[in-house]
Amino acid sequence: MTSSREHIELSEAYGAHNYAPLDVVIARSEGAWVYSVEGERYLDLLSAYSALNFGHSNPRFLQTAHQQLDRITLSSRAFYNDQFGPFCRELAEFCGMEMVLAMNSGAEAVETALKAARRWGYDRKGVPADQAEVICFRNNFAGRTISVISFSSSEEQRRGFGPFTPGFRIVPFGDAEALEAAITKNTVAVLLEPIQGEAGVLIPPDGFLKSVRRLCDQNRVLMIADEIQTGLCRTGEVFACNHEGVKPDLYTLGKSLGAGIIPISAVIGSRDVLGVFDPGSHGSTFGGNPLACAIARDVIAYIRTERPHLWARDLGKVFIEALRAMNSPYVAAIRGRGLMIGVDIKPQFGAAKDICKKLKTHHVLAKDTRSQTIRFAPALTISRADLEWGIEQIRAVFVP
Repeated sequence: MTSSREHIELSEAYGAHNYAPLDVVIARSEGAWVYSVEGERYLDLLSAYSALNFGHSNPRFLQTAHQQLDRITLSSRAFYNDQFGPFCRELAEFCGMEMVLAMNSGAEAVETALKAARRWGYDRKGVPADQAEVICFRNNFAGRTISVISFSSSEEQRRGFGPFTPGFRIVPFGDAEALEAAITKNTVAVLLEPIQGEAGVLIPPDGFLKSVRRLCDQNRVLMIADEIQTGLCRTGEVFACNHEGVKPDLYTLGKSLGAGIIPISAVIGSRDVLGVFDPGSHGSTFGGNPLACAIARDVIAYIRTERPHLWARDLGKVFIEALRAMNSPYVAAIRGRGLMIGVDIKPQFGAAKDICKKLKTHHVLAKDTRSQTIRFAPALTISRADLEWGIEQIRAVFVP
């Protein structure tokens, strides 16, 4: 049997990047658990950055995939397929919107939303040609394409990739006054994550999302909610915007929309906004493919009937309360909503990555971000018993 070390060496020799600092090579998975090539069992508290909200190898979605595999997996964009129309209708209704544009990755969904906002600004708002501006927030993360990193405030994300796409303004996250000051007659959209995930699970002040909505309405600006990580029940609500009762003009969704089986993303909005696209102005070879649409339709049905956001809300409280009760000398701060939790590690005890490596020896997998923060994001289907086992392993590391 090939060892993890041999797999890692092959990856490093033939791959162009290395995103696996924990040096674990996964061979199979089930529920909230993954198994290494050596057969070691680990509790996965990262869930592929929330792409696996509904667990690894969920039998329900595997069955849906198998059924669709026996019928049709891809059709040319010159033809419709029998899953695409129902998918668009069901997702639009689910979001309380009118139209859907399907893509593949989260970054593609964000790029699509930006294109829609710019064209809407020119065609509907009357912004002068090539003058459209989009306001984003410091410490954002929306992917790694050129336009997306153009509005990143991370120099590591941007280093070596210029020149960058113009037309973006960056303001501090959670600062409504700074946002108001940044809006001009050429502003077409405000793009934000309701909770910033890659930045360390940063939650804005109460009322901030409502302020964004109000400012957008007052200035005829689109509010784009990047719910690719926070959406589909992760934070204890179906959408994180629901925590403040706010409805954006556009949602971007991805990750768990494909149930961890196949990539699918989407932009969802009104006919007034998404209707600015005419035939041929945007598209994707695999966007809206029947296999992805069939799985995504079942994800929507699952959320409607099983209401996993309520389980995430309840277990999230258990998890956060247990972390706080540890009174760990390592921990500077704990914050989260639902099962999206960030734990800041005090610098004198090392980087968050060092703590994650210690957790791995206790068969718990988590991931550091922004040097000093550990993100915990278990599958929303995790059992209470499995979560409590994981909490005990965390306590063994956090309380020396």
